[in-house]
Amino acid sequence: MKQFKTKGLSILYGFGMVLLFWWLLYILLDTPAIPNPGATITQTLKIFPNQLAYHLWVSLKRIGCAILFAALVGTTLGITMGLNQRFDQALSPIVYILYPLPKIAFLPIFMILFGLNELPKIILIFVVIVFQFILSAKDAVKEIPVSWFDSFQSLGLQKRDALKHLIIPAILPQWFTALRSSVGVSIAVLFFAENFATSYGIGYYIMNAWAMANYVNMFCGITALGVLGLLIFMVIDCIEAKVCHWKTIETKMKRESIQA
Repeated sequence: MKQFKTKGLSILYGFGMVLLFWWLLYILLDTPAIPNPGATITQTLKIFPNQLAYHLWVSLKRIGCAILFAALVGTTLGITMGLNQRFDQALSPIVYILYPLPKIAFLPIFMILFGLNELPKIILIFVVIVFQFILSAKDAVKEIPVSWFDSFQSLGLQKRDALKHLIIPAILPQWFTALRSSVGVSIAVLFFAENFATSYGIGYYIMNAWAMANYVNMFCGITALGVLGLLIFMVIDCIEAKVCHWKTIETKMKRESIQA
């Protein structure tokens, strides 16, 4: 209970600091491009049910599909690379070459190959974030001490038992870190992708408002996008706290030892 209270106060503090910085920009710059924070929040609440909600829902579906497939494919490949040296030697050079490439430039190619629908946007996000899951899973598996695998073999347990009780728990902390990073990257990539061949999505809404010089609605979209990102991160934190409960206990013990 105390942890959730602290988390809530931290979020309120973050909102307060952002609003303060926004208000200072509004006062100091005195430009229509930076609207009044109070008026923007009021307008956001007003247009949310009829306009923003659907745009956010469309964007959330695109992000969700891409992250789901990237997590499944990337984690599977990463675990396999971490366990199988030959597989790792075959795929690692390809991953290291493709990972740094600016894959956002492939959107026109995806649109030519897969049409002007949802699929090119989802594929673009997928190819951008899948490498983070691959590398995080591979590195986490390689960090597991060999003696732990020997212990499982000595007990006569099957590979699926090692996967369930050793490998997956070992990679989860890094996996959740990759998931958080992927959410942020996905939102940035989606904002770009939604400016092409679409009439829905929060990225389209923001840029359309900008093109019409409706800066209040533009900031309404930005505000809604920020809140969406916050809610996603809060959900991830809650899931991690339950799934990786030992990590919470370990962190608490470290803090207590430092304070002592």
